[in-house]
Amino acid sequence: VQLQASGGGLVQAGGSLRLSCAASGRTFSRHSMGWFRQAPGKEREFVAAINWSGTSTYYADSVKGRFTISRDNAKNTVYLQMNSLKPEDTAVYYCATQLGGDIYSPLQYGYWGQGTQVTVSS
Repeated sequence: VQLQASGGGLVQAGGSLRLSCAASGRTFSRHSMGWFRQAPGKEREFVAAINWSGTSTYYADSVKGRFTISRDNAKNTVYLQMNSLKPEDTAVYYCATQLGGDIYSPLQYGYWGQGTQVTVSS
C-alpha cells in the first residue's frame, strides 16, 4: 500500500482545511486508517482513526469536536476535515494504515504517507 497525503497549507486561526490521503492497492478497504501529526521537536501524536467500514471513529481529546475523519473506500481515500484550527494544530500531518493492536499507537501502523504541512497563524 502506498499513501499520498495532500491538502495542507497556511490558514488563519479559526479557519478550516481538508486533508486527503489517497491509497494505492487493493487492500485499502480492509484496514483501519489513521492520521497522526508531528510538530518540530515533538513526538508524533495520534490525531484520529477510522475503522475499515467507516462505522467507528476515534479522536484525540485535543481535536475532538473540531476534526472529522471519514473515508470513501470506492475512491481508496481517507479524509480529515479540520475546523476551528488553532496555532497549536501546526504540524506535519501523516496518514497511515493500521496493522492491528492499539489504534492510538503509531507503533501499530505501517505504510505511512509522506506527510503534508499544516500551518495555522494566530
